[in-house]
Amino acid sequence: MNLLFLGDIVGRSGRDAVVAALPELRRRLVLDFVIANAENAAHGFGLTPQIAEELFAAGCDALTLGNHAWDRREIIPYIEGEPRLLRPINFPPGTPGRGAGVYRTAGGKRVLVACAMLRLFMDPLDDPFAVVKAELARHGLGRTVDAAVIEAHGEATSEKMALGHFLDGQVSLVVGAHTHVPSADAQILPGGTGYLTDAGMCGDYDSVIGMQKEAALARFVRKMPGERLAPAEGEATVCGVFVATDPVSGLARRVEPVRLGGRLAPAMPAP
Repeated sequence: MNLLFLGDIVGRSGRDAVVAALPELRRRLVLDFVIANAENAAHGFGLTPQIAEELFAAGCDALTLGNHAWDRREIIPYIEGEPRLLRPINFPPGTPGRGAGVYRTAGGKRVLVACAMLRLFMDPLDDPFAVVKAELARHGLGRTVDAAVIEAHGEATSEKMALGHFLDGQVSLVVGAHTHVPSADAQILPGGTGYLTDAGMCGDYDSVIGMQKEAALARFVRKMPGERLAPAEGEATVCGVFVATDPVSGLARRVEPVRLGGRLAPAMPAP
């Protein structure tokens, strides 16, 4: 299978870029399944049902959230009835929504997607390592699913790498999100799992991690609260990672970055 994970979609600029690029990306890369992190899609903070529907219509098969999952209160009733929208799997029991899902591609293949929020410099949720391990006991490669993608939503590169090695040989891809900065370490780990520390963001890189520079700079220079941060609105770069999986094992055969448009150097896997 050919899978694409898109990093955090930030604001209207990021949304517009994803909506414009995704149909051609699906055709060019012969994609079977597309996942995108959408927790910053609504003016940089949270996600609304309307925006979620827009991204699904553009070609996203599943959307993930992270620490901004509940920034828009209207997402709470929506997430209860929309299985394609996932919040972190390690929120406490009783939290609205779900943290993992198994989805069928148009060709009938089964894809497990789960999002785990890590804990270093983040909210202290339940142990992401143990919770993901328990989910894989229910849905494993070659048993109930043909591919498995785990989003490591966290700040610390060390914790993301640790989760990648912890799951090596058990999932198709472990990909980091949250920092909005694409890393350069796309690789296949020794056990066959694809890995990337951070997919980056789909947003305007003439910014401070997607936010307009002036207000963000003021917070660092003056150390005083100021105006609310707002997304930068220039041309966005669509950033993500492409993984091709083995049809028998479900492990990674290829892992390559995707960068399209905007300010960053382009990267596009060969078909």
